[in-house]
Amino acid sequence: MNYAVTIYDESHLANLVAVRDAEQRVFQSLALLDTQVEFTQALKDARDFGIRYVIFGIPEDIGPRANLGKGGADEGFRAFLSKFLNYPVNDFTPVHNVLLLGEVDCSDLQAQSCDLDNSNPADLEQLRRLCAQVDARVEPVMAAVLAAGLVPIVIGGGHNNCYPLLKASATHYGSAINAINLDPHGDFRALEGRHSGNGFHYAASEGYLKNYHVIGLDQQKNNSTILATMAHYGNSYTSYHDLKVIARDNIAQSVNNAKSAFTHKAPLAVELDIDAITLAPASAFNYRGFALCEAEQYVYNASKDSDVAYLHLCEAAPSQDPNGFSAGANAAGQLLSALVIAFLRAKN
Repeated sequence: MNYAVTIYDESHLANLVAVRDAEQRVFQSLALLDTQVEFTQALKDARDFGIRYVIFGIPEDIGPRANLGKGGADEGFRAFLSKFLNYPVNDFTPVHNVLLLGEVDCSDLQAQSCDLDNSNPADLEQLRRLCAQVDARVEPVMAAVLAAGLVPIVIGGGHNNCYPLLKASATHYGSAINAINLDPHGDFRALEGRHSGNGFHYAASEGYLKNYHVIGLDQQKNNSTILATMAHYGNSYTSYHDLKVIARDNIAQSVNNAKSAFTHKAPLAVELDIDAITLAPASAFNYRGFALCEAEQYVYNASKDSDVAYLHLCEAAPSQDPNGFSAGANAAGQLLSALVIAFLRAKN
């Protein structure tokens, strides 16, 4: 099989990293894949050498634009790398068993989408067809990582990518899997062609997703059809209103309550949309969300003591920062790095 994946070597990192005397940094501790060995065999070899987690990016913004949203989600993975790779390594940065794979190659699809206007119905349909092509590229890469016995950490692109991640996971495990999602949106819009707003709906309708709970769902940002469709599939949520207005619950309790209520025993997909974080540079900029420390609590508590299928951090879009791209890239890089480290600390 031909995999649409760019496998990173040291040359891909050269413009992103800096050496500091007497300090070991993350990029000097992460493993890279052996490109002299066939892709799936190299992943299995990495597992045999002690690797447990694999980071890869999906640099695309086709899904959010196909959902009538804004672009920029293709920039999130590189922003993450520019920060994460340069952090110092110590006992609190557990990257000894992490491999940096590279990225799903979406460059040609991005190029095809760049002149498409989502306010034009014909262009919108084309964006949705391109989004389905992104699905077809992400799924086999995800499947190969899972088949090697590794846990994926997936960064970048839109929330449309939850669908191929869930599909590959359910196929690998031979059963629908469960998902928890920190997100103002349920992403259960109509099955109207693929985009970032209906990935969980497609996955549920095709039998890849069983129990699903949204933490921090904003009841003002989800129409009645979305809420009714979620309920039809037996899905649930803890609202932003309950957490931040009434304050009857907190993030950690909500996550643990949700996991305890899942009736289907299956691996857990841990999903987080960056637009859940207040003022984060994201496809949908949000003034009414959660602090970064609460998002870290979410990732930590969702992942700890769970059989995690994967971690997915999506929708970071540096160009949507009102202070400009440079500020947005800096913020996105720090946010994403903090969330990945929260995950690794939970699992290690």
